[in-house]
Amino acid sequence: MKYATKKNIIACAADRAGRDLQVRLPTRYSALLIAAAVTFAPSLADAQEYPTRALRIVLPFAAGGGTDLLARLLGQRFHESMGQPATVDNRIGAGGNIGAEILARSAPDGYTLMVSTASTAVNVSLYPKLTFDARKDLIPVSQLGSSAVVLTVHPSVPARTPQELVALSKRVKGGLNYGSNGTGTTSHLAGVLFAQVAGIQFTHIPYKGVAPAMGALLGGQVEVGFPSTLSAQPLIRSGKARGLAVTTKRPASSLPDLPTLDSVWPGIDIDNWFVLFVPAGTPPAIIKRLHAETIKALQHPDMKGYMAREGAEMVGSSPAEAREFFMREVEKYAKIVKSAQIKPD
Repeated sequence: MKYATKKNIIACAADRAGRDLQVRLPTRYSALLIAAAVTFAPSLADAQEYPTRALRIVLPFAAGGGTDLLARLLGQRFHESMGQPATVDNRIGAGGNIGAEILARSAPDGYTLMVSTASTAVNVSLYPKLTFDARKDLIPVSQLGSSAVVLTVHPSVPARTPQELVALSKRVKGGLNYGSNGTGTTSHLAGVLFAQVAGIQFTHIPYKGVAPAMGALLGGQVEVGFPSTLSAQPLIRSGKARGLAVTTKRPASSLPDLPTLDSVWPGIDIDNWFVLFVPAGTPPAIIKRLHAETIKALQHPDMKGYMAREGAEMVGSSPAEAREFFMREVEKYAKIVKSAQIKPD
């Protein structure tokens, strides 16, 4: 039995379409639909053969971080499963917008992907003059995972619950100081949302990255921080910082003793998430293949180990679920950015 080739598929599609349409439709419509069948046939053949060359995973962040490691682990799984290299291309700058724009402008053929975080949703409203629209130009393939943000304080702060911290901040003129990884990051917006919902003031002090923000918290330059579970776990366990709550609706499996802020002030739900994206226009058959490979990759021991170390919960959503989630996140962060009148640095 001979295997189907691209040429055979095109010929068969055109021939079959022509025979059927001659019987059912007037000539002028037959011609149009035959042309459409011939045009669509190559994409079917390409999807069946995919991939035939190396994949490129754009990462809009620097090498060495947690998201970079996740992207590289995913690339390794793709290589092993699909037989083609999948290399990570770190394209940092503009709060993640440089990498996202590269993906948006890439050919929608399944060979350029992107692993990104909540920054992609935040930037839609934080940078209103972008030359691309992530809601239209990017397609989420799957949400890979999610990790909580942790309301954390310096040990000298006399508060052991979120309620005590709110009461303390109300007694301080201008509120307590809190540090973040930078303007527009989840560590910044978690503090903004918490202050809004709890009815308190905070003085925001942005730093250029996780390390200086954590250094400021450990050194007592700021009283409060909102690090990820990965950054918070060793500090809390060593007694160098005190965790008061997590900012997700569900408790964090890595820090099960901490309550959720949402249980006290409903409406607080911010996490660090990871989503695999492709450019708009990517054929559905290729998206389906990438989704299947992603779900398979998430079951690998290396991926499970990474998620456990990150303090993250594995997700593995469908493309439809991932898109619905992404659009909700865009809307959520747009409200926070607008209400607090946040501007990029």
